Amino acid sequence: MKVHDLKPAPGSTRAKRRVGRGIGGKGGKTAGRGMKGQAARGSIKPWFEGGQLPITQRVPKQKGFKNPFRVEYVVVNLDTLEGFSGDEVTPETLRAVGLVHKHGLVKVLGRGELTRKVRVKAHAFSKTAEQAITAAGGSVEVLPPPFGHGRPPAKGNALTNR
Repeated sequence: MKVHDLKPAPGSTRAKRRVGRGIGGKGGKTAGRGMKGQAARGSIKPWFEGGQLPITQRVPKQKGFKNPFRVEYVVVNLDTLEGFSGDEVTPETLRAVGLVHKHGLVKVLGRGELTRKVRVKAHAFSKTAEQAITAAGGSVEVLPPPFGHGRPPAKGNALTNR
């Protein structure tokens, strides 16, 4: 079957009603537009919003868009874990040594080699990092985010002006 062979099921589509074709049938004379007024005359511009502030004026003028719900991670690579002393790695132990900023979720990325067995607890892992840790005999545990499994709380300048 090809795209040009596709067609809707029989009886599922109907022809468009042709209005304004004489007084004989449905949609004659005023063609469903009523008697008089702005809507009957076709004088409304397509972008007119009934007098409310138009969308082109409501939208902010700055370029781009900053997602207020973006989840940002502090990254740690495998070569950093290789030089880390201890066999259990958690965000708290990384913060205590100064490898990770005090705020933010921790994500482990797969740059470098891991040759020893390590238990790693973090908020996110790349696939290559997860494979390398388990291949070295270690274990991986994904920690839940502090805001739950829904959407994170919004942040940004738009919230401070309210």
